[in-house]
Amino acid sequence: MPRSTLGITVSLALGLLWTLLSADAQPPKKVWRLGLFHVGLDHVPPSLDGLRDGLKALGYEEGKTIHLDWRNLPDEAAAHDTAQAFVREGVDLIVAFENQTVRAAKAATAAIPIVFVHANDPVAAGFVQSLAHPGGNLTGFESSVALPDKWLEWFKDLVPQLRRVLVLQDPADPLTPLLLAELRKAGALLKLHLVEQAATEQGDIERVFGALQRGDMDGVYVLSPNLQVKFSALVIRLATERGLPVPGHRKEWVEQGALFSYAPDNRAFGWEAATYVDKILKGTKPGDLPVQRAMRLNFVLNLKTAKALGITFPPTLLMQADEVLQ
Repeated sequence: MPRSTLGITVSLALGLLWTLLSADAQPPKKVWRLGLFHVGLDHVPPSLDGLRDGLKALGYEEGKTIHLDWRNLPDEAAAHDTAQAFVREGVDLIVAFENQTVRAAKAATAAIPIVFVHANDPVAAGFVQSLAHPGGNLTGFESSVALPDKWLEWFKDLVPQLRRVLVLQDPADPLTPLLLAELRKAGALLKLHLVEQAATEQGDIERVFGALQRGDMDGVYVLSPNLQVKFSALVIRLATERGLPVPGHRKEWVEQGALFSYAPDNRAFGWEAATYVDKILKGTKPGDLPVQRAMRLNFVLNLKTAKALGITFPPTLLMQADEVLQ
C-alpha cells in the first residue's frame, strides 16, 4: 500500500476513534422529571395541554429531555399519597393543579419546587407569604378568581326571576368560610334567599338534589372550590334535569351546559406556567417568582341552555359577553 494511502487510512481511523471517544466522554443529557397531578376525575384541567405546548415551545421534548408524570385523582387523600410518591421518586419539580393538590404537595415537601396552577387565594390558603414575594418552595398562578358577589350579580341579571338559590358548600374546604361570608353579604344586597346545603362527596350532592321538588329553587350556585373541580359535570346534569340554571367557574362548564361563566382563560395559564417551570429548572428559586393573577376575566354565555330553560338574555348583557355559545 502506498505511503500516502496508508497515511490517509491511519488519519481516518484516528479521527473516527477520537469522535467515538469524545462522544463517550460527554455526559448524557439531563432528563427532567416532573410530577403533575389534579383532583377531579370528570375532567382534565384545560391548562394541561397549554403547559405541554409551552414546554415544547421552550425546547423540551417529552421522553428525551423531560418526563411528565401526569396523574388525575379521585380525592384529596389520593393527592396526599401521590405527592409523597413524587417525593420518594425524587422528581425535579411538581406541578399542582388547583388547591387540593397544592395542599398535598406543600405538606409533602419543603425542598422540591412546586408550581401551582388554578389556585384560589394562595395567600389566604397559606401556600405563599404574599403574591409579590411568595418565599418558600411554591409559586404559580391564581387563575380561578373567586368572585361570589360578581357571580351572583350576573346570575340575577341573567335570570330576573331568581329568588331562591341552592348553595352547595363543602365544610371541609378551607376556603368555604371566607367565600360563604362574601356570598351571604352579596345575597342580602341582591335580596336573594340563599339555601345553604353542605356537601363533600358525590352522594351528598345526589341527596340534596334528590330532596328538591320542582319550584323549590330558582337556581344553583356551587360555592366551594373542592366541589367545583370534582363534581362540575354531576351538578350540571342534576340541575339541568330539574330545570335549574347554574353558573360555571370556567368556560368549560358553559360548554358542558352551565348558563354562564365569568373567569379567566385557564388554558393560557398552562403556557405561562411552562415559563416558570423553565426558569426554575434553570436555577431560579420559586420564592423569587411572583404569583401571577388573572387580570382579564371573560364573560361567556350559553344560549342553548338559556333557551332550554326558558330564559331570554337581555340584549345589553348579550352585548357585554365576550363569547356566546349557540
